[in-house]
Amino acid sequence: SAAVEVNAVCVTVASISDAEWDDLLEEFEEKSYLNAHRWKPGQDPYSLYAFNQRESERIPSNRALRDTRHYRCTTLHYDPYLSSTTIVITFHNEARSTLLRTVRSVLNRTPVHLIYEIILVDDFSEDPNDCLLLTKLPKVKCLRNKHREGLIRSRVRGAEAAGAGILTFLDSHCEVNKDWLPPLLQRVKEDPTCVASPVIDIINMDTFAYVAASSDLRGGFDWSLHFKWEQLSAEKRAKRADPTEPIKTPIIAGGLFVIDRSWFNRLGKYDTAMDIWGGENFEISFRVWMCGGSLEIIPCSRVGHVFRKKHPYIFPEGNANTYIKNTRRTAEVWMDEFKLFYYSARPAARGKSYGDIHGRQELRKSLKCKSFKWYLDNKSGTHLEHLASRFCVDSEMALDGIESSKMLVISPCELSAHTQRWEMPFS
Repeated sequence: SAAVEVNAVCVTVASISDAEWDDLLEEFEEKSYLNAHRWKPGQDPYSLYAFNQRESERIPSNRALRDTRHYRCTTLHYDPYLSSTTIVITFHNEARSTLLRTVRSVLNRTPVHLIYEIILVDDFSEDPNDCLLLTKLPKVKCLRNKHREGLIRSRVRGAEAAGAGILTFLDSHCEVNKDWLPPLLQRVKEDPTCVASPVIDIINMDTFAYVAASSDLRGGFDWSLHFKWEQLSAEKRAKRADPTEPIKTPIIAGGLFVIDRSWFNRLGKYDTAMDIWGGENFEISFRVWMCGGSLEIIPCSRVGHVFRKKHPYIFPEGNANTYIKNTRRTAEVWMDEFKLFYYSARPAARGKSYGDIHGRQELRKSLKCKSFKWYLDNKSGTHLEHLASRFCVDSEMALDGIESSKMLVISPCELSAHTQRWEMPFS
């Protein structure tokens, strides 16, 4: 991808004191940085970024956050010699207030020695100073694309420029919470083929209140390749005697995770023929599981994220067409005969262009990846969802203490429930 590096300031911190570190942060001219694109009275505060810009700008970049972890997390100890990480944050026309708060939260709540560098990848924003001026903060570097590349290619660009052996990906409207990084790095050190994700807390798009998310969730999807959070089954919750234990997840949300750089490269990074945004989390999730790795949510790591109801930026080929192209590439490369379910759930995808997938198919062969049926049998649930109720088709149900298996019913989805597992024969 075409990118140009613009000014890189990286502070050496071999023996820097906490006071000196605070001084470096305070030297940044925050007021001047934020004043350039402030919300003005009379403007719709949602028009530019699809969240409340006015409220975001009222909140300090270094605000205090409530520690949302389980209390047992505070008793855990991590390897004192964990490797440092390159943190890659990509953005396109992000609000300066949220972008700054993302970076400041990382600098404020991460042990200095664990940050090798923070690489901001500016995906051709209208104002290059959104990125460039942040290099005045310690450890921050900036890459600016010469034209719009999209999230996927921008992340690969950041990863290729990284100097550390561990990669950490964050979105540009996040706030990391207390001790968020050591649990992720510890897990990747224990198993370099593990992709570790934090519990993603919610930053309210209207009020910017920081709200704790449930730690009993894992990522799931429907056949149209729409991501959704799913509650752990009662059986899995009962087996979790230790609330700090990692949770294996079929799918990651996509934007926030830590991965060994060598493993990321060996797996084929991202599919760079995907455009702008969407579908990349399914592609990398299927690929990790099917090709010998694992995906885990680490309960003792918490990162807040602003969830919006729509995208504030433009998709050159249109939102729907871009998502279809990306998810169709995923289905054609990774889903084998089960791609028929994808096309049934998303009929508009039939006949749409999805580019050349030969390289990704060859990657799958060279890595000797398992089948999608193996993935469904071992890492996911194959269930039928009733769209109106969002409940699942179940082959039996307890009625007045009597087990009935002669009728189909709908009941809350539990991926581990054998009565909700279905297979369709293919001729």
